[in-house]
Amino acid sequence: MTIERETIITVCCSDIAGQVRGKGFPASDLDNRRRFGVGWTPTNIMINCFGRIPATPFGAEGDLMLVPSPDGDITLDYGDGGAVERIVLGDILSMSGQPWDCCLRSLLKRALRTLKEETGLGLLASFEHEFWLDGGEERPGDSYAASTLRGIEPFIGDFVGALRANAIPPDTFLPEFGPRQYEITVDPAEGLFAADQAVKLREIGRSVARRHGYHLSFSPVVTRGIVGNGVHIHFSLIDAAGKPVAYDPTKPGGLSAVGASFAAGILRHARALCAVTAPSVISYERLKPHSWSAYYANLADRDREALLRICPYPEVEGVDVAKRYNLEFRGADATASPYLQLAMLVFAGLAGIRDSLPAPFISSGDPGTLSDDERAQRGIADLPRSLGEALDALEADADAMAWLGPTLAKAYLMHKRGEMTMAADKDIDELCRIYAGAY
Repeated sequence: MTIERETIITVCCSDIAGQVRGKGFPASDLDNRRRFGVGWTPTNIMINCFGRIPATPFGAEGDLMLVPSPDGDITLDYGDGGAVERIVLGDILSMSGQPWDCCLRSLLKRALRTLKEETGLGLLASFEHEFWLDGGEERPGDSYAASTLRGIEPFIGDFVGALRANAIPPDTFLPEFGPRQYEITVDPAEGLFAADQAVKLREIGRSVARRHGYHLSFSPVVTRGIVGNGVHIHFSLIDAAGKPVAYDPTKPGGLSAVGASFAAGILRHARALCAVTAPSVISYERLKPHSWSAYYANLADRDREALLRICPYPEVEGVDVAKRYNLEFRGADATASPYLQLAMLVFAGLAGIRDSLPAPFISSGDPGTLSDDERAQRGIADLPRSLGEALDALEADADAMAWLGPTLAKAYLMHKRGEMTMAADKDIDELCRIYAGAY
């Protein structure tokens, strides 16, 4: 009998380590698997970026289902007769079909549902990714240079084409400041779909790079001392009719009252948020002064070193500014799950709306030139300077721990402190190499 090659579909979840893990099954079984999924194990979520499980609250016990989402499909068919790659993102459910406490995609669903129930608002978002590609040419003075795109045009074309083929509308592709560093952006989408797109984009990028014989890394720092790779999370608020509500031209910075309270909530919980938005040891090699990343918990207008940036918009006749108006959270990177990042930003922003927090101070210039007292008067706090400090801030923030819930909060802190322990005996260069390989 002639062997007929079968396509395997891998149903996956995005986990605490920001990795996409799952199990495969024959494509012919997809309809059945959409109902019952595949078997999954609680302790799987404790696998860290080193491929180890230093500790787990679940032990070897427990059973779960990893169930494909109707919107989770990724198909990579290059039309050259080669194997077709198929992945489906999914939700982790209990055996009775309920969302598992540590399913990060379900956590984001809960955050968005709570935002809508309490305020009637929805969230539009887009994840802007920076990455390093070894196929790029490195030469002195090549920051933003068009020449850095030469030789990798086939990769760029396949990457952008693969995004479009998977219903992820590409926006821009550009050379970045660092050597062999690039950035890709996509159109905004409603909250859950935006996070789905971010997970898909990372897997598509890695797959296309491998097909071209390249290594692509989203690691926060690939080379010590060089500007790192961020994931800038853009977001805005919309009402039930889809009308933008974050913009008010009569207010400072154009930020409406509800938008200002949402931003204030994020700043109030910024130190705890760093534990989930910049959640690796190497993340804090990127979050340094004058490195085009965040170092203080501040809101600024068009400042690329602010934690929250009011993004620019065309000020020309005929432009609907409200539709273009958005904030950008710059203290994030790709060692985190997009679902967890966005969920915690939503919960923090919602807390600001609940408490009717006043508009934050809109800073100008480098907060590092101000004294501690001057920063305190303006409500500008320091961000954590290490993962350990960020995890301590998370544990001390009762609200943030409640948003995670007791099971996930315990697992998360255990997971990340285990990662810290494994990194403790490694120097920065070795950590850069390990994280560049893992992400």
